[in-house]
Amino acid sequence: MNNSKTTQNRRSFLKASLLSGGGMMLSVSWLSSFKPADKMQALNLPEQWTQLNGYIQITADNGVKLLCPNPEFGQNVMTSLPMIVAEELDVDWKNVVVEMGPYDNTKLGPQFTGGSNSIRMYWKPLREAGAAARHLLREAAAQTWKVPVGEVTTQAGVLLHSSGKSAKYGEMAGKAATLAVPKDLKLKAPRDFAIVRKSKKNVEGQKIVTGKPLFGLDYRADGMLIAMIQHPPAFGLKLKSFDAAQALKMPGIKAIFSLKLYEDGFEQGGFDTRTFNDLLVVVGKTTWEVMNARKKLLAQWEPIGDTKDTMAGRGGKREVVVPGGLESTSAQLEKMQAYAQKPAQQLRKDGDPETAFKNAAQVIERTYNAPFLAHNCMEPMNFFAHVTDEKALLVGPLQAPGWIEPTLSKILNLPADKIDIQMTRMGGGFGRRAYGHYLTEAALISRHAKAPIKLIYTREDDMTYGIYRPMYTATYRAALDANKNLIGFHVIGGGIPEHAIHANRFPAGAVENYLAEGWQIPSNITIGAFRAPRSNFNAAAEQSFLDEVAEAMGKDPIAFRLELLKRAKENPVGKNNEYDPDRYAGVLTLVRDKSGWNKPGNEKYHRGVAAYFCHNSYAAHVVDMVTRDGQPYVDRVFSAMDCGIVVNPDAATNMVQGAVVDGIGNALYGALTHKNGAAEQSNFHTYRIIRHNEAPKQIEVHFVENDLDPTGLGEPPFPPVFGAVANALYKNKGKRFYNQPFQPEMDKRI
Repeated sequence: MNNSKTTQNRRSFLKASLLSGGGMMLSVSWLSSFKPADKMQALNLPEQWTQLNGYIQITADNGVKLLCPNPEFGQNVMTSLPMIVAEELDVDWKNVVVEMGPYDNTKLGPQFTGGSNSIRMYWKPLREAGAAARHLLREAAAQTWKVPVGEVTTQAGVLLHSSGKSAKYGEMAGKAATLAVPKDLKLKAPRDFAIVRKSKKNVEGQKIVTGKPLFGLDYRADGMLIAMIQHPPAFGLKLKSFDAAQALKMPGIKAIFSLKLYEDGFEQGGFDTRTFNDLLVVVGKTTWEVMNARKKLLAQWEPIGDTKDTMAGRGGKREVVVPGGLESTSAQLEKMQAYAQKPAQQLRKDGDPETAFKNAAQVIERTYNAPFLAHNCMEPMNFFAHVTDEKALLVGPLQAPGWIEPTLSKILNLPADKIDIQMTRMGGGFGRRAYGHYLTEAALISRHAKAPIKLIYTREDDMTYGIYRPMYTATYRAALDANKNLIGFHVIGGGIPEHAIHANRFPAGAVENYLAEGWQIPSNITIGAFRAPRSNFNAAAEQSFLDEVAEAMGKDPIAFRLELLKRAKENPVGKNNEYDPDRYAGVLTLVRDKSGWNKPGNEKYHRGVAAYFCHNSYAAHVVDMVTRDGQPYVDRVFSAMDCGIVVNPDAATNMVQGAVVDGIGNALYGALTHKNGAAEQSNFHTYRIIRHNEAPKQIEVHFVENDLDPTGLGEPPFPPVFGAVANALYKNKGKRFYNQPFQPEMDKRI
């Protein structure tokens, strides 16, 4: 058994029960102190309250309602998180109803979906919530039956005693709510799990396939108007003036106006990233009418010039200079090449890499490049807002409500308790919806228009508005001695406007002489988190390069990696190595065995392998490529993951499969370029994504079985896909490709 300490007392537990509308509701949390609402004060209970994470409500007829604390954008946390509670509570999953919890960071903690943290962050608190409720129900039964609590057991929502007495949870819920939660809770041993580790269907699956209104774009309210923003045609421009006379004559148009997102001197939070600060807004009755009116706007734009933003969070308060100018991809590439020749910031140094390279018998050097990428969420950005002088209601899809609430409070001059943020299901995210500027825009538009509005971005708005994956480059060098031993390793990477180098990850710690450096170029093209930030490029370049080094050394690529990991385990170099060599080797060994890496029968495939560690988890893929109609296609993929305990295997498998398809598509086709500050791709007719017939026919996913607490899964399988595709493509074409996406270069050679 695992023991876990709690701090919830009887009175705080009673509060939760009384507020649940009868029956019992339990909450356990670990962040800030609770501030009781008026209803709680009316109960004449003390203000002390333990923070809340998960809720359990048990009705008299033994129904169980579990609230999911985190926003959902397809990773299935609305199923997996409640499974954790239900496991320790010991209920029949068939009797469980799941609802999305309201936004309330004092009750439910950060409620942040991102960084592959949902399961990892809530694993212990939600287990405690279930275990505490189960204990109190047992205690209530013991007192009622006048037997020792140790003699009371549970089974699927029923309390049992050897005397033959039994009761449903609902029968004991009222009494249980009056009891004190013990300081020490006994959590289940993993071997005893009955719900966790068993596949459960998506609790919203039926609603999704039958088209129920779950998403932000589905939301409607009485009197709601539609708003759209006309943003400048290029990064580096701002609104100078506009003439709305003709647009205002269009059917259904209610108002056209301009306003600022942030006033001069506004101190931005860590995720208040925005591209265009001057908003030209059209408000009307319907989406179609607003879209047509925008076409009639006559707007003039002018250069912004260099600007200064005051930023707080993520590194402390600081001033950031945003350069002016109209940037083009061709010029950006030239600038990156020039920067790569300049001294860079040293990120890590082990041994004497300079001497190793000087004395090397052979030096292998390769440079890798990758473009900006757009998130392209299936559901474009949108948010509903109804803001008055007294309060604000905001409804829509976002990943981090707690990050945007302070910004809203400052901009709207409203206290946080007057701002109601309601979360809908998200039609995609992976970083894009962590930046809440579109929510703030909606709030300001509603306040100005004095009406409830829904702000909608078209696909073209979304794709050209920024918050992209950065543009990256990296040069890798390897030094070999006369016996083809690896004696030195050097990586120098840069980007616009950040580099992607993770200096303390593999192969750091496995090479005696090691150097990692980084540099970056400021830009007015805004960037943000993109599935596995930085890792998605770093893994691609690093894993491609390791294959080239292995080939030069005459070694099998998997065997070469395993040799390096053995060195990192038995005789590690340096300090602060982020990865566990055993777990890293574990996924490589598993994918080698499951794919039949060097076994006969796979000769028809051009095989590529890659592995990577990020977000506390380990992933490896073997990509099998074939040629059809003269074009390379990924026919099948074998994937191995070590993410600790897998809560919901089917959902986890789907997550990995999605990452594989996403990675293949971005590696081969994904690119967003600029000319004179304007995005050259505005919709899917010019921004290429993977198509159904280009996806693998088979993606076989395997998980390392262990009892480690769960770690990340949404992001870790994504980065090594790029490298595995590159390595398979080399076998297919007999030529290495160093510039993402790979397809354009292949097309040029045909």
